[in-house]
Amino acid sequence: MTNNIAEFLFGKTSKNSLPERVSNAIARQQSDSEQLIGWVQLLLVTIFGTLYVVAPKTNLHDGIQPLPWALALYFLFTFIRLALSYRVRLPAAVLTLSVIADITLLMILIWSSHIQNDQPASFYLKAPTIMYVFIFIALRALRFDPRYILLAGAGAATGWLVLVLYAVQSKGGQSMITRDYVTYLTSNSILIGAEIDKIISIVMVSGVLAIAVLRAQRSFKRAVSEEIAAQDLSRFVSREVADRITLSEHQIRPGDGEAVNATVMFTDIEGFSTVSESLNPAELAHMLNDYFGATSAVIEKFGGVITQFQGDAMLITFNAVKPDADHGQNAVKTALEIQRLCETTTFCHGGKLKTRCGINTGDINVGAIGSENRLTFTVHGDTVNIAARLEPLNKQFGTYILVSETTMACCQTTPDAPRWTPRGDVTVRGRSQPTPIFSTDYRSLDVAFQPVPSGITTS
Repeated sequence: MTNNIAEFLFGKTSKNSLPERVSNAIARQQSDSEQLIGWVQLLLVTIFGTLYVVAPKTNLHDGIQPLPWALALYFLFTFIRLALSYRVRLPAAVLTLSVIADITLLMILIWSSHIQNDQPASFYLKAPTIMYVFIFIALRALRFDPRYILLAGAGAATGWLVLVLYAVQSKGGQSMITRDYVTYLTSNSILIGAEIDKIISIVMVSGVLAIAVLRAQRSFKRAVSEEIAAQDLSRFVSREVADRITLSEHQIRPGDGEAVNATVMFTDIEGFSTVSESLNPAELAHMLNDYFGATSAVIEKFGGVITQFQGDAMLITFNAVKPDADHGQNAVKTALEIQRLCETTTFCHGGKLKTRCGINTGDINVGAIGSENRLTFTVHGDTVNIAARLEPLNKQFGTYILVSETTMACCQTTPDAPRWTPRGDVTVRGRSQPTPIFSTDYRSLDVAFQPVPSGITTS
């Protein structure tokens, strides 16, 4: 019950703590806010001083005039604090003393007005300078920390209470108390209820501002946590998939998806088991990171999206989660570029990593599969199954790029289309109908092969 009330008033707290780098960035922003507060306060005290200089003087005696001294002291204090805020990050203790000093000096300015104008103490209770109390409290909202708002409000309420008590206890103060509102407005009389209203207003304004800032602070931290989570998520899945998950208007459920016409490519490193035997786990991971970094750049260049990593294999889609009108052509260009990259690049630890690609174009389903508590965002359908079976068929043909007839047809209309070698009709596992397949390579030359009869069935 208590937690529900607290969340209703102050907003939900973030479940995840902010990373240190984000906390440091917020702290820097808070320091900038303190500088802004300093400049505004310097402007205010300058306005106070200017008004004092240009206003007609009503003081009738030649004694000490406290108002200019209070203004000078406050200007000096504000200037020193502003200069320090540019040199160091002001600690909490200094900020606390600063808020107390702000309110104290402001109260001294208000109090000194009755001496400056040679009036009874009750005179300052009607001074419009009290409006600056609310400005000083509101200024603390710039720091985005409710503690200092509450501190300023508590200091102002206490300070005004002290001023009221001083006025009441001063010479003739008791006799100046009235219950008549008109008398209060037209004389130096004291209306206790009016002063209590001012104190309540100070407390209420401070409380409302503190709650608003705390709610904003918690919302900000939740938003930052979610943004960081989305950024981290995009390192494990593609940015497009992460955006689809995080920006979805409704929570994604198992089975949610859409049918699209797209191109699917499966890749696998040739002889990866042999490569693995010659390297220790750390060296192998380093080589794979090098390889995936290079191939990912190629995939992104042609608009592909890595939907899934599995060991040394990749599932890449075109026009599935990111629009691509030429998805068939771009998939083939990606495969050709990856083949060229692998044949001309030596990865770390002296590795040559040749890549086999299987590509197919057709209707697929893009969406989430799994249970309520654990989902995988992927693609599935007959088109995906054929692409998955074409990739290992490269072993039988001594090729590195095998595509279906539908993918090959997507490239026939372009003037720079690669040269294709028919590889006959194959029946992939799970299908009864044979699929015509074709091969190519990055040099667009026929790959030497032995004629293969139709009807080969994949294992």
